[in-house]
Amino acid sequence: MAGSPTARRRRLAIELKKLREEHALTCNQVGKELDWSGSKVNRLETGQGRVQPSDVDALCRFYGTSDELRALLKALAKQSKTKGWWHAHGDAVPSWFSVYVGLEQAVSSLRTYQGEFIPGLLQTAEYASELSRVTPDLSPDDIPRLVDVRMRRQELLTEASPPDFWAVVHQSAILQVIGNRQVMARQLERMLEMAKLRNVTVQVLPYDAGTYPSTGPFTVLGFPEQEDPDMVYREGLTDSVYLELPTDVSIYTKAFDHLRALALSPQRSASLIRSSMEDHAR
Repeated sequence: MAGSPTARRRRLAIELKKLREEHALTCNQVGKELDWSGSKVNRLETGQGRVQPSDVDALCRFYGTSDELRALLKALAKQSKTKGWWHAHGDAVPSWFSVYVGLEQAVSSLRTYQGEFIPGLLQTAEYASELSRVTPDLSPDDIPRLVDVRMRRQELLTEASPPDFWAVVHQSAILQVIGNRQVMARQLERMLEMAKLRNVTVQVLPYDAGTYPSTGPFTVLGFPEQEDPDMVYREGLTDSVYLELPTDVSIYTKAFDHLRALALSPQRSASLIRSSMEDHAR
C-alpha cells in the first residue's frame, strides 16, 4: 500500500475510476444512481479534496465489490485524511507543491532533469536559501521553513529502503554562481558526496552534447505498486503540472533516456563537478 497520505489518495482515485470504467458508466450516470452530482464522482476519481469512507462505501456497494476490496478502499480513504510532516510548515509549502512532496514520499524511483539549478534533493541549505530569496510571494520568515522542508525531503535518499534517484544536470547549473563561489563550492562538494550513494546517479549534460529534446525541468516519478502508474511532474513559478496519461509519461521517459545517453558518464561527470568545485573554491 502506498506510503503517504497523498499517494494513498491517488491510489484510491485510480481504483475508483477503474471500477466505474469496468462497469462502462459515466460519472453522471453513477452520480444519478447515488443522488450525487457527476462532478462529485469526478472529484473522487481525481483525488481532489478529501474522500469520506462513507462515500467509498456507497460506491463499493453500488459496484458490488467484494468485502475485502471495500475494506481496503475504505482504509485508503481513512489514511488519506491524515497529514504529512510537511503540513506543519504551513504556507511555506504551497498547496500545489505539497502534493508533490506527498507523492515523493512513496516513490520507488525518481528520474529528474534540471537545466539551470541543482536538483532539490541534492541541494545544501545555503544554496536552497539563496534560491528561496527570489521565490515570488515568499516572505523572509517563510525562507527558513522552506529550506527545512527541502532538507527533510533529502532524508528520503538515505533511509533504509531508499528510492533510486537518477539526476541529469546541465553543465550550466554547476558553473553559474548562486550566492557566491564559496556557496557553490560547498554545493558541488555535496553533490559529489550524494553521488557516492548506491541509489544515487548523477550525470552532467555538457555544453557540447549536441541537440536534445527541448524541455524545461521535469521529474518522472515511479511507484512500487503496479497499480500506481508512473507520472511526470513539471514545476513553474506559481503552480505545477502533473502528467499521468501513458502517452505523456512515455514521451518524457524517452526524453530522459535521450538526455542521459547524451550526458557524461557518472565517472566523467564526477570529474567535471570536482573540477568546477575547485574553480569555485579558488
